[in-house]
Amino acid sequence: MTNASSGSSLFEHLLELRTRLLAMVVSVLLVFLCLAYFAQDIYQYLAEPLLAVMPEGSNMIATDVASPFFAPFKLTMVVSVFVAMPYILYQIWSFIAPGLYANEKRLVAPLLLGSSLLFYGGVSFAYFVVFPLAFSFFSSVAPEGVIIATDISSYLDFVLKLFFAFGAAFEIPIAIILMCWTGFSSVASLRAKRPYVIVGVFVVGMLLTPPDIISQTLLALPMWLLFELGLVFASFYRPRDEQDDTAQIGE
Repeated sequence: MTNASSGSSLFEHLLELRTRLLAMVVSVLLVFLCLAYFAQDIYQYLAEPLLAVMPEGSNMIATDVASPFFAPFKLTMVVSVFVAMPYILYQIWSFIAPGLYANEKRLVAPLLLGSSLLFYGGVSFAYFVVFPLAFSFFSSVAPEGVIIATDISSYLDFVLKLFFAFGAAFEIPIAIILMCWTGFSSVASLRAKRPYVIVGVFVVGMLLTPPDIISQTLLALPMWLLFELGLVFASFYRPRDEQDDTAQIGE
């Protein structure tokens, strides 16, 4: 009887998971259908940081026959995922929330919201701050006689990688909170490693940005500040083992 009940419960969870995954996919597709008409405009907006610094008379090119069609729609699909992310996170939360304790719910809900806002912040920082500086640098170091004519598909792949890199880098506070909450590390231990962290963020800044001190610093400093912010928020959370012990004492 127990095995039958367990099997039925597993089937119900799988059915709910399928339903929520389907809802996520449908939400992305609905947003995509609404934005598809503006695919060319969206790509034009994405290309503005590069077009603004390209030499007069130069343009972006398409080396593949189908890329003028597929590149804007590929970008629109990515934008659709970004736009639908709050609903996707809501579906994830609705699926995992019933299996969490009250104290875990109080932690996970802000983390889901905070992680999405930080990711959007990283993407915005890359577009409005890093791209103008990076593309200006790349254009200024082109050898004499070289005509700058960037392929639209290559440009899209390049900026999407940077978007995800900066979005992931801005998740540092979330990572620190989880490390402290799970007991993997502690606030005191991370504070003691601050000098190594500062060196590390500048190394990451050097790897993710053009080889000039301005853009490297523009990434490294926010990452350092986010590390400090993560320590501040992590200090408000007790490790999970301590919370479990407190819960058991209360019982």
